[in-house]
Amino acid sequence: MGKVTVLIVILMLGVLALFAVYNNDPTAIFVPFDQSYEIPKIGVILFSSVFGAACMLLLFAIRDTRRFLFTYQYQKKQKNEEKIHSLYTQALNAILAEDEAEARAALSAILKKEPGHTDAHLRLGDIEANKGRDEEAYGHYKRAHASSPEHLEALFSLARIMEKMQGWDEALGYVENILDLDPDNLSALHMKRSILEREGRWDELIEVQKAILRLLREERDKEREEANLKGFRYELARDSLEKGDLEKALKAFKTLVREDEKFTPAHLGVAETMLAGGDTEEAVSYLERAYESTSSQIILARLEDLLISLEEPSRLIRIYRKALSARPRDEALKFFLGKLYFRLEMIEDAFDVLASLDTAETWPDLHKLLGELHLRRDECGKAVEQFRKTIELGGSMRLPYCCSVCGHEDRQWSGRCPECGSWNSYRFELQGACRV
Repeated sequence: MGKVTVLIVILMLGVLALFAVYNNDPTAIFVPFDQSYEIPKIGVILFSSVFGAACMLLLFAIRDTRRFLFTYQYQKKQKNEEKIHSLYTQALNAILAEDEAEARAALSAILKKEPGHTDAHLRLGDIEANKGRDEEAYGHYKRAHASSPEHLEALFSLARIMEKMQGWDEALGYVENILDLDPDNLSALHMKRSILEREGRWDELIEVQKAILRLLREERDKEREEANLKGFRYELARDSLEKGDLEKALKAFKTLVREDEKFTPAHLGVAETMLAGGDTEEAVSYLERAYESTSSQIILARLEDLLISLEEPSRLIRIYRKALSARPRDEALKFFLGKLYFRLEMIEDAFDVLASLDTAETWPDLHKLLGELHLRRDECGKAVEQFRKTIELGGSMRLPYCCSVCGHEDRQWSGRCPECGSWNSYRFELQGACRV
């Protein structure tokens, strides 16, 4: 007790003593049941002071007890969290070291202390998923989700494991839950796009793709996703064509052509739709116009197949000659004309055109055709020489399509490369090897 406090107490006692001297007459105190007591005024004051002090002591005791209990529980909880944190760190290190047994032991110890520990369930789920035990992984992810319904990692894990188990609807449901919590989550939007693409739900997918585009800031990313949007719209048009909705397909293909005249799959889609509707002449005319405006070898090849099937080779030859008159130095066009002559058994015309090409040393398919022509002319020695050059250049017996993005080689044309997923990337590879 400080000196000031002692001084204050002495002063208060002095004041009370002085008060007692000048107020020594008794005071009546009335209580229930008509009872009364007479006590000195100083007695009333002292009694009130003692009662007030006792109340204060009781309040302080309650407050200190609560503080003690709170501190005890806090320290106990903190100690438990430190232990769990230590076990979790141990588990992560074991996972990095690929020590599955130690990781499992540490994570199980965490769950004994805290059965609803979300991250422990997630890591155990990851271990099971990596081992191919998808059902067990799903169980852990479900428990993690039950512990923290709005935990995004738990929802992503559930969506991924359901994708792996081919539960597309369930996976999509978890992705929708993520987007309800975070509508601008790009990873969730990409996952939703992937599921919708697998399901062929192109209308919904296009809306998701537009949402992805709205969130992008980098121009390079926007260009890539705009190209994807165009591709998805092409797939929607193809889907409409396959389902017989020709009006919708034609409108979609033509819209793509208006937006990008160089998008060859859309041109072919327009022609296919016209053919499906029985408008053969209109399809041929359309392909002629499309070739004139794009000079696409792919369109020319489709036009060639169509006109030969219609037994109109003379019309096809006119188209080739007209194109050559406009581009007399186009060696590839001459090659395709020579190949057409060969296909039509116009041996001498084919030989004249192909033998005049300056690229004879680098095009294996040209050597192959020249070899075939020499055989037809009974020039076996020259034919063998041309076939030998074909083999040396790594040429095949058919002109392949080559993806200009990934280098994938294919015998059948497709609007989308099955290897890298790019649209409008197929071209003819006259050099033999498919190069990017």
